[in-house]
Amino acid sequence: MTLQKGDFIEIEFTGRLKDGKVFDSNVKEELEKLHSGHGHEIEAKPFVLCLGEQMFLKSIDDFLTGKDIGEYEIELPPEKAFGIRSQKLIIKIPMKIFTEKKINPVLGEVFNFDGRIAKIISISGGRVIADFNNPLASKSVVYKLKVKRKIEDLNEKVKAMIDFLFKRDLDFEIKNEKIILRIESPMKQFAELFKDKFKKLFDRELEVEEIKEKPDEKTIKNHNNPYKH
Repeated sequence: MTLQKGDFIEIEFTGRLKDGKVFDSNVKEELEKLHSGHGHEIEAKPFVLCLGEQMFLKSIDDFLTGKDIGEYEIELPPEKAFGIRSQKLIIKIPMKIFTEKKINPVLGEVFNFDGRIAKIISISGGRVIADFNNPLASKSVVYKLKVKRKIEDLNEKVKAMIDFLFKRDLDFEIKNEKIILRIESPMKQFAELFKDKFKKLFDRELEVEEIKEKPDEKTIKNHNNPYKH
């Protein structure tokens, strides 16, 4: 079964540095090694992606297109993995930004700045210096991949795309040749931007329904996994 652009597939993956150190995986045994000593049970979640939609690294997306279900290993140079470190991505941020959000910046911690991940590398007086380079920038990496199956169920495909776009579970149903997505009012306009994508992938119209808004969350928050693809 040759995999083609537009196919949804479930994969297991483990990413390592050239020295063998694991930085990301959805394989339970590797996750337990990666998070050993944290004192809680590690849950390995299935990962479903659509080929051609860059839901994983583009180089891996391209690599798997045309392959069959099975196991593979691929080595990626920095420019095809997480990029080359850039001095332009080391940015000074006024301390008042953190003060307004009631957040105390800590040297070495990783934060999410409105969707952009950065590490605090300096705190001095009224300014904070944050490094927005990916932690794996300028590093060659090796991925072990196992394509477990091709997804045929429409509900599973739609759920995977929603998880990818919104980074959380959302209520939806497929009814009368439509995909009905229920989301908080402030996110409605954003969700509607994906109508063309849903039409292309699923040949169904996306209808967005508003639901009661959830409490606001801080736009700057601690980010636990800076290595995530």
